[in-house]
Amino acid sequence: MQNLAALKEKLNLPKRIVITTHVKPDADALGSSLGLAGYLMKLGHQVCVITPTDYPDFLTWMEGNEDVLIFEGNEEKAQYLVENADLVFCLDFSSLTRIGALGEMVRDSEAEKVLIDHHLNPETFAQYVLWSTEAAATAELIFDLIEMLGDVEKITKAMAEALYAGLMTDTGNFKLPSTTPHVHNIVATLMELGADISKVSHNVYDNSSLDRMRLLGFALSERLEVIEGTPVAFFYLTTEDKKRFNYQTGDSEGLVNYGLGIKDVKVSAIFIEDEGKVKISFRSFGNIPINELSRKYFNGGGHKNAAGGVSFDDLETTINKFKELVQGQTKELNYEA
Repeated sequence: MQNLAALKEKLNLPKRIVITTHVKPDADALGSSLGLAGYLMKLGHQVCVITPTDYPDFLTWMEGNEDVLIFEGNEEKAQYLVENADLVFCLDFSSLTRIGALGEMVRDSEAEKVLIDHHLNPETFAQYVLWSTEAAATAELIFDLIEMLGDVEKITKAMAEALYAGLMTDTGNFKLPSTTPHVHNIVATLMELGADISKVSHNVYDNSSLDRMRLLGFALSERLEVIEGTPVAFFYLTTEDKKRFNYQTGDSEGLVNYGLGIKDVKVSAIFIEDEGKVKISFRSFGNIPINELSRKYFNGGGHKNAAGGVSFDDLETTINKFKELVQGQTKELNYEA
């Protein structure tokens, strides 16, 4: 880690600390944030986790959730906390643009910044940086940081479960190539520290609303297509679909992965209408760099096998563009990989 010794010295005395993460936090973003918050509070610091937006209900079981400040609707309080912080930890995002209006507050704050992330192309704004695209999840890096500071024994059961949630989800239930021996060693340690991995899995994967389950069934039967002549599948959801199933934040989480469950499919995508734009998630298998397609054509990016993007065309135009791209007009997808 860049400037580890200086950060360790700074943490020796009580500080006012803000932890923030990206828009629409997932299990890694929130688990990393709450796991780190628990650790820093054990050191005697005053800590507040601020998320730019709300997040899925199936993540609210994590200890510390009740104290998370959602920026939207609490802008003045968030600004006060950021302006008066001694340290701001920025987790699971590589650029301040990824946290919306909160990003400029963080940039302008006199607090020193700590960037901990595993995404490509980190922005230069932090005095302390723990960054690696080799890490499976930001939760892995949070564990590594605590270990570097010599404090693994300070990780409580609740902290271990929050970090495990991040590792479990960002590795696709430990199926993705990013699942290294180091990841499994961390999981073993978290279990030894009390993490109930069955409970975490149940809370994340088996905790859906009836509307969400019905949306899943509808999407699989009515909104799933495989592009002829290619190993590419995709889903789409219209605004009307979302209204029909009382769509809530997180209801489409993981849906894109079902495309990769089809025999011979190597790329899956989902396109979701959202207030004048189309949100997109991509997944791929093996050596197919889906992040390159996302970055070049859909204003996005991410990891090699998991990326996101956005289109400002309408849904039909966006889907047709995607179909044309994957039917041989680009070299980004190596289907033989």
